[in-house]
Amino acid sequence: MTTGYDTLLRNGTVVDPANGVHEIRDIALRDGKIVEVAPTIAGGARREHDLTGLLVMPGIVDMHVHLSPFLGGGCGHRMLALAGVTTALDMAGPIEGVVDLAARHGCGLSIACVNYLRPGHTIASADPGRGDIDEALNHALRQGAIGLKLLGGHYPLTADATAQAIAAAAGQGAYAAFHAGTQSAGSNIEGMREACELSAGHPLHLAHINSYCRGQIHDAVAEGEEALRLLAAHPHIRSESYLAPFNGVSGECIDGVPGSRLAAFGLERGGYPATTEGMAEAILAGWALVNLERDGVIELVGGSAGLAAWRACGSLIGISFRANPPEPRLRLVTATRPDGRFAVDALATDGGGIPRNDIVARGLALVHLDALSLDGFVRKASLHPARILGLRDKGHLGVGADADISVLDLERRRPVLTYAHGQRLLDGEEVVGRGGRLITTPMGEAAVRAAGLDALIVQPGTMLQTPQ
Repeated sequence: MTTGYDTLLRNGTVVDPANGVHEIRDIALRDGKIVEVAPTIAGGARREHDLTGLLVMPGIVDMHVHLSPFLGGGCGHRMLALAGVTTALDMAGPIEGVVDLAARHGCGLSIACVNYLRPGHTIASADPGRGDIDEALNHALRQGAIGLKLLGGHYPLTADATAQAIAAAAGQGAYAAFHAGTQSAGSNIEGMREACELSAGHPLHLAHINSYCRGQIHDAVAEGEEALRLLAAHPHIRSESYLAPFNGVSGECIDGVPGSRLAAFGLERGGYPATTEGMAEAILAGWALVNLERDGVIELVGGSAGLAAWRACGSLIGISFRANPPEPRLRLVTATRPDGRFAVDALATDGGGIPRNDIVARGLALVHLDALSLDGFVRKASLHPARILGLRDKGHLGVGADADISVLDLERRRPVLTYAHGQRLLDGEEVVGRGGRLITTPMGEAAVRAAGLDALIVQPGTMLQTPQ
């Protein structure tokens, strides 16, 4: 048989809101690109899939994951592939570790990274001057990051330094992401309000909106409504939220207390002292769950097994608490504005190596409940995050687009096949992809290629745009 294409996907129900397609189509792939989409495509290919009864959508883009030595680790690549994801944004770094783990554990995904500003690690103090911030930003960009991440909920800077960092990124057209919180406001609805003010009109990715609506200041439902009002009043801010009940923090204890402010909060919320001994008690009781690697993936483990793992790592391991109330989680994902656009741009997970990669499982549950349409699900899980990351050839299935495709079983709410740049990543329950690429700016291309990874270049100033 003549093989005119590399791959043919036949008879799937194609949902592609960017191109107004929601019907049964064939899709042909060649040289990493989509080259034809039609009701029927003649000819053959080296590999064909009959996708009758399955949903075919642009590859899932998770714009909040963790794939670094700081949090998540190398297992996150396989976990994302198993979850049907083809592109992801690591939201902490350090960039050097993200690049190294991608080179050693890559499963074919496209990965971007924003490098954290953490006192004593990537910046000298919690109140750095503009020169120090610019130096940290330029270092991150040269190493392959697309911008900076402010870890305010965990390791807060002063409000002034936070505003300076957001402005510095905007000045270079770089990506700026913020886990709300400074030394004057916490990781809560008040911190979100302050974050909106500190952004001063500059483009900003405000992370996991649901995490500011945990009932710390007011009723959780009221906080969710306040979060929606804040986003409506600050249209330059891009956002995402997640559906899992668990959060994720570092379990590291320093000088007898948790290093992360949110870890301390998680302990206190469960009635445990914010100390090393309190962390041990919470793990043993199952309130704090250790992110433990088993058989190539991360699982949440408490009790004696979790405690032993936490101690064996000298406390340098991820911890999760059941911190997220259900009502704001569901409301934030489904809320729309008067013009019909989603109030929160994207559905993400804060997952990767944290075991909550549930865009498909929980997102399609909302589709089954008629809380989201299929078109809406695809917009939030693929089209919008691709646009926000400046990836114009992802998030849709038009001719010439990157051959990034996620195929889902709607009834079982699970991915069954994925392609990224024309390479199979997931086939059934087996991860078959290898290698991958790092999304970077022109400043980082040399470092990415030196690490043995493909480089996918985004131009400064094209990110954090309003998705259409």
